[in-house]
Amino acid sequence: MITQYSYGTPVETFAVVEDVPAGHQLTHFTLESGPSLTFTCPLAATDLVYGLGETMRGVNKRGGRYISFNYDDPKHRDDMPSMYGAHNLLVVDGETPFGAFFDTPAKVVFDVDSKGNGLLNVSCESPDLRLYLVEGSSAYDVVKQFLGIIGRSFLPPLWAFGYGQSRWGYKTEKDISRVASKHRDAGIPLDYLCMDIDYMDRYIDFTVNRRRFPDLAGYTARMKEQGIHLVPIVDAGIKIEPGNAVYDEGIQNDYFCKNREEKNFQAEVWPGMTHFPDFLQEKVRHWFGDCYQFYTSQGLEGFWNDMNEPAIFSTEYRSKLAKPDVARGDPDQPDRHIADFKDFFHRLDDGRQMSNYEVHNLYGAMMTRASGEGLNRLLDRRYLLFSRSSYIGAHRYGGIWTGDNASTWHMLRQNVYHMPSLNMCGFLYSGADTGGFGGNTNRELLLRWLAVSVFTPLMRNHTAILTRHQECYRFRDPEDFRTIISLRYRLLPYLYSEFMKAALRQDMFIRPLAFDYPEDQRVRKIEDQLVVGGNVMIAPVLEKGAKGRTVYLPEPMTEVRYNGEFSCSDVEAGERMVDVPLNEVVFYIKRGTLVPAGKAVSCTAELNLEDVVLLGSGTVYEQYVDDGSTKECGLDRCVIRRKEG
Repeated sequence: MITQYSYGTPVETFAVVEDVPAGHQLTHFTLESGPSLTFTCPLAATDLVYGLGETMRGVNKRGGRYISFNYDDPKHRDDMPSMYGAHNLLVVDGETPFGAFFDTPAKVVFDVDSKGNGLLNVSCESPDLRLYLVEGSSAYDVVKQFLGIIGRSFLPPLWAFGYGQSRWGYKTEKDISRVASKHRDAGIPLDYLCMDIDYMDRYIDFTVNRRRFPDLAGYTARMKEQGIHLVPIVDAGIKIEPGNAVYDEGIQNDYFCKNREEKNFQAEVWPGMTHFPDFLQEKVRHWFGDCYQFYTSQGLEGFWNDMNEPAIFSTEYRSKLAKPDVARGDPDQPDRHIADFKDFFHRLDDGRQMSNYEVHNLYGAMMTRASGEGLNRLLDRRYLLFSRSSYIGAHRYGGIWTGDNASTWHMLRQNVYHMPSLNMCGFLYSGADTGGFGGNTNRELLLRWLAVSVFTPLMRNHTAILTRHQECYRFRDPEDFRTIISLRYRLLPYLYSEFMKAALRQDMFIRPLAFDYPEDQRVRKIEDQLVVGGNVMIAPVLEKGAKGRTVYLPEPMTEVRYNGEFSCSDVEAGERMVDVPLNEVVFYIKRGTLVPAGKAVSCTAELNLEDVVLLGSGTVYEQYVDDGSTKECGLDRCVIRRKEG
């Protein structure tokens, strides 16, 4: 059951798309009102608290304090209060499970029993918001009900589930072609290569450097013939440059955010001084989405949106505080930029004018919406789109990656924690920068990280300029990397099927173990084992130097080892020590279920989703199968696979 409580004059965020009845008397929380609203809820000693999407710490958020205020900070520490996204859903898993979604684009502070006093406090800086309360039979039931009111996940094409390679520093056709050739020569599968800001003409959106890419359309076509898509970056700011068609259109039609003097706000980002499109206006979103025709007319079908918190180096009112570091962010906390966000303004479609600070968490989400709606108009097939900044609702238009992480074991573990939390908030298509963006990865860390990324929908190896090159073919024994990435492709008949079924049923794709085994008290404390799809459990190795790990099985399962070939064995429930060599991946199939596995290929264009063997102890598997690009998707495309013998 879901009820809605409205306070003040809420800003329309478009997060909830289904009608929800109004509640008459607030339950679960007590409310203290004033200039801001504070909601307080007692927690029992055994209650777990899930949700909050892209936040630090574990899957259980209890014991932490989190600030919902989108910010570009590459130093991802456990005590870091804010990240790139605002995902204001909490799920309390106790005797009476319930969820609470605080639908406001303004700053929210979530204190989840950080003082150990048994209290959950949610302080909403704006008194204008909607609160949605969800009551269910279990935490998982609460999440599924919530997913039902926020709309279906973005559906990427099949090739977007392939392996992607990226680096800030690929500058020319020659650079990209060399990386592609090296992957093919090493037999390492690859489906797309990302182009960071260096492909542009002076870092200006909707341009290309013609010296570096003299014929982008022809180059895109030639790469597609090799089974490789190109995925360019698009930033939020539009360079102030009369004569540039996009800039001139924005000026002529008054599409940009305003400053205190009612003139177009100016802020420095990569191309220099820019204006920010006012994505909170429908007409601006439509215009910006149509701008992607610059790319789609040249055969491009995948994009990543960046710098859309929005990230700011300096403004017309404030000089540059510090040079952006190699991980693309101001090194300090959001407080340094709060004045910047208060200095520019949006004109909402309902007639209100509000500072960016007041609606800050919507900016990146509305850029994603603009891009997604534009690409849907421009293309007759599914597209790839993922963004850095987000708000619940943006999941309908694109996925997200978890931003500028670092090459550390801590961030590998955090990748595992992020996935189920993001799924709870609708972001099924998500992943981290495999190997880490900032800093220098090493062979062991990259292999272990790849073994996690095999199971996340977005599987992209991405790193920063001035760091160690981390393309897999550069390391000793590249065949070990080839083996792990080949597993991704062999499991795509399962991973793609389970993702599509989850999206179409508005369900989670990656879940905490406790969601599937709610009666097992032991799994409530396990956060580094996850359920992927309906049938698979993973227990990745996350410690430096570890030869394996302890795994807890809540029921008998089939243990699958992959080192180029599959080896299956039935194992009993309980705790066991599992050896996991660096060149192997071990995962588990639930009792009585199946996993379809395909043949090894070099890219998804070679993949036959129907040419599969069935792994596991079950007899029947429901597989979603389509051409990987059609917009017409439905559960009627599922076929039944039966295991013989």
